[in-house]
Amino acid sequence: MCGIVGAIAERNVIPILLEGLRRLEYRGYDSAGIAVVTPQNEVGRVRAIGKVKELEPLLTETGLKGNLGIAHTRWATHGKPTEANAHPHICNNSVALVHNGIIENHEELRTKQIKQGYAFTSETDTETVVHEIYHQLETVKDLLKAVQNTVPLLKGAFALAAMQHTNSERLVVAKKGSPLVIGVGLGEYFIASDVAALLPVTNRFMFLEDGDLADITRGQITIYNANGEVVNREIKTSSLTADSAEKGPYRHYMLKEIYEQPQAISDTLEGRILNGKLIEQSFGLIAPDIFDKVDGVHILACGTSYHAGLVGKYWLESIANIPCSVEIASEFRYRKPVVRKNSLVVTLSQSGETADTLAALEEAKRLGFGHSLSICNVPESSLVRASDLCLLTRAGPEIGVASTKAFTTQLVAMMLLVIALGRRRDMSEADEAKILEELTRLPGKIDNMLTGVDEKIRHLSEKFAEKDHALFLGRGTMFPIALEGALKLKEISYIHAEAYPAGELKHGPLALVDAEMPVIVVAPNDELLEKLKSNMHEVYARGGQLFVFADPASKVDASEGMEVIEIGTAHEWVAPILFTVPLQLLSYHVAVLKGTDVDQPRNLAKSVTVE
Repeated sequence: MCGIVGAIAERNVIPILLEGLRRLEYRGYDSAGIAVVTPQNEVGRVRAIGKVKELEPLLTETGLKGNLGIAHTRWATHGKPTEANAHPHICNNSVALVHNGIIENHEELRTKQIKQGYAFTSETDTETVVHEIYHQLETVKDLLKAVQNTVPLLKGAFALAAMQHTNSERLVVAKKGSPLVIGVGLGEYFIASDVAALLPVTNRFMFLEDGDLADITRGQITIYNANGEVVNREIKTSSLTADSAEKGPYRHYMLKEIYEQPQAISDTLEGRILNGKLIEQSFGLIAPDIFDKVDGVHILACGTSYHAGLVGKYWLESIANIPCSVEIASEFRYRKPVVRKNSLVVTLSQSGETADTLAALEEAKRLGFGHSLSICNVPESSLVRASDLCLLTRAGPEIGVASTKAFTTQLVAMMLLVIALGRRRDMSEADEAKILEELTRLPGKIDNMLTGVDEKIRHLSEKFAEKDHALFLGRGTMFPIALEGALKLKEISYIHAEAYPAGELKHGPLALVDAEMPVIVVAPNDELLEKLKSNMHEVYARGGQLFVFADPASKVDASEGMEVIEIGTAHEWVAPILFTVPLQLLSYHVAVLKGTDVDQPRNLAKSVTVE
């Protein structure tokens, strides 16, 4: 959940660390800190509560400099957001450490270390790690060996980086369950939780495997695997650029990412369609052989990705005629499911580092469910590497905590999977061609829709500014879209929002409806439209405020107590993708009006890499 960055170079690394923290702030922003080995062979440290910008004046004031340094932006798990709990943590002015993850046996370690005479200055689990490394150093007198001896004692998931005041040219890092990459420069090396943090200084990266430990000096890198053997990790060149993670002319990352969706969808489709047909090898060279054996689909995901999976279930069963189940990954990993042989296990994740999704995939493998496919936005992620097949969504960096373009591109990817499996059952070539045609037309439709409704939705948002609750309604594939709309609103505006299938109104939610309860309805022109209109009348008759996002062909007329925002026409197969976007805009404009932190809402982080 937290963000790590580090550097070893012949130049002052403070600017590199600070910029890296800015780019990692979406991973945590309760507190931040930087430590370097100074020219006087001392560990100098600056920490601050709050966002990374709070560090800058302190760094200027102290004049901190060094050629070796580590930095951290924190999302609190153990201990409140305080300066004492902020990383880096230091033991006896000698060893400094940054850490992402959770040390599950920290209480046991803490008890042992207190008996050994170590004084604790924080509530964090991380401080037990830095004390243990120092304790090992007293015996082995070598930082690499001390970290190697410490790692087996740690239970949980972690990525960590350690340095020692007596050596300004050595950084030791370890990875188990949390992301960590090494950036390769010219005579200098960098580490980070995310490629995006290092793009201003390099586009060449080594991706550590679970269990890897790396000894980094200015002259070379030596990587040891989980068995202690020296291994090579391929250097890969990233296609991302430094400005791909910048806001540009937009006020917030979220707004930028909403407007990037037409291009992101186009990129996700590019090179995967030929002569009106899907290229199955887009999922992997062995994909056709695997798809031939699939008898069902089991989708595992969390949060927004779970909603994409719910839409996928509707599509897979109604279009591809293949059974599908969808589960929240954090629930699946702790229950005892009945194993279905020849199920394709599909995991969805923006980052590919979501701890629960990774653990759920491993559990599905252990149980013998079948082959695995990841739908992910990060090509070198742990989820992609752990799966038999992958389909990259190509959404590009998504910095805003509230997912937008990652969600819509996941839906596009899910529909491509529907085609791949459906053509093995009842799907005709004509239906496949029609779906692909509708997908390729989507970017233009979303672009036109954004131009046409953004200002209308901004004015509409004023009616939500003083509200504390909202209800979202949808039917069929639009129920998951209503769930996603409610999630967005609660995430960034802090308005309590719930979503229901519209047919469930009489089973409880209707009791909440009054003049103070805005009810947002997603109304495409599909076979359930008349049923939906009946549900809307139920709300209208009880004085509820209706805000209807409608296909013009739905013939929903505005009236007192009912506002209608027409968003354009889309075939029912792809309508969920189009209808998602105006709900994102609604949440965005309401949050801006309420003055919340749109890109970094309280208590949330972008990539949930801890349980």
